Amino acid sequence: MLNISSNKLEGKVNFENFKSLSMTLPASESKKRVKILLYIFLFLLLFIFLPWTQSVRSKGMVTALRQDHRPQTIQTVIAGRIEQWNVAEGDYVNKGDTLMLISEIRDDYFDPLLLERTLKQVDAKNLSARSYGERVKAQEGQILALKANNVLRIEQAENRLEMARLKVQSDSIRFEQAKVNFNIGEDQVARAEKLFEEGLRSLTDLEQRRLRFQEVQANLIAAENTLLSSRNEEIAARIELNAIDNEFRDRLAKAEADKFSAMSSQFDAEATATKLENQYSNYEVRTGMRYILAPQNGYIARALQVGIGETVNEGMQILSIMPADAALAVEMYVDPIDLPLVRLGNKVRFIFDGWPAIVFSGWPQISNGTFGGKVVAIDKFTSENNRYRVVVAQDPEEKPWPDGLQIGSAADGIALLNDVPIWYEIWRQLNGFPADYYTAEEKRQARK
Repeated sequence: MLNISSNKLEGKVNFENFKSLSMTLPASESKKRVKILLYIFLFLLLFIFLPWTQSVRSKGMVTALRQDHRPQTIQTVIAGRIEQWNVAEGDYVNKGDTLMLISEIRDDYFDPLLLERTLKQVDAKNLSARSYGERVKAQEGQILALKANNVLRIEQAENRLEMARLKVQSDSIRFEQAKVNFNIGEDQVARAEKLFEEGLRSLTDLEQRRLRFQEVQANLIAAENTLLSSRNEEIAARIELNAIDNEFRDRLAKAEADKFSAMSSQFDAEATATKLENQYSNYEVRTGMRYILAPQNGYIARALQVGIGETVNEGMQILSIMPADAALAVEMYVDPIDLPLVRLGNKVRFIFDGWPAIVFSGWPQISNGTFGGKVVAIDKFTSENNRYRVVVAQDPEEKPWPDGLQIGSAADGIALLNDVPIWYEIWRQLNGFPADYYTAEEKRQARK
């Protein structure tokens, strides 16, 4: 049967009744099957050496690349009552367009002439501050006049004091002269009495000499009185000089006190005027906040508050707006184990919902219906789902993303990594190893 021995049984024995033996004998059909299996084995052997692109696959969602282009809600800054709607859902609006009008619900702002009356209060306070400023200037002028007058009065008092000193000096000289005359008169009277006793002078001459002595004595007393009076005048001049200085200090202190009081009132009026101006500006800005304006160009997506007459509170969401002409991107989340494999600038292929695609994850070159992207941002901390957020923008080197793609659409992302043989990828998957961290370019540089 195996054609080993030269004694062959073939042709001598009929094996048709031996079913098991007949099944083991090779036939022409069995030989074909062996060849097919051999070709398949050779094909698989060659196949596992084909290049395979490693990838990290993750689900994502289409969003705007810039945060100011993403859908947002419009909120009220002040509480109010809805009075008028100017837009409907789906309308396109430009930045600054009036979307709706609300009215005040607080009694502090009910007055329709609130701005005009507040402005009058501001003007009144400014005039009051100006009048106090003029009063301060008047007090300053009065202080200057007091200082100038004090200088003149001091000069006048000093002149009077000098005159009193000179007069005292002059009267003291006269007094000394009178004292000399008094001494001479005494000597003359004594000699006249002696001569009278000796009979050399008559009684008439003695009496005349005594009369003259009485005049000299009277002149002495008068000179002494005049000197004392001059000294009193000098003392009075000194007192007047000191009184002028003390009076000036009192009047100057009073004038400066009035000046500082006027300055305090001026500053208080200016502070009140500034506070009223601030209040007027707040009222003016608040009046403008009654008109809800579009923050940017876009489409009104949904009205969160409806009807006329409804009351809205401060910070309440009223409308949602979708900005126009937003550059699209995809937010995808990767596991922490795959995060070191993703870098800025990495290529990513996307399958968008609504656009059919034929995908070969290991051979992105032959995939059809996918769109290219490039990693532009990677979060440094995990999100609520304990995964890292990766932002992928449109790759300018690839064909543009579909025009009908909208924010919020789902996207299946395939981050392309290193090119390895298929056998290596199978071995890595079976052993649970991560994809290659280094790129082919980095490997070539490492070998150098």
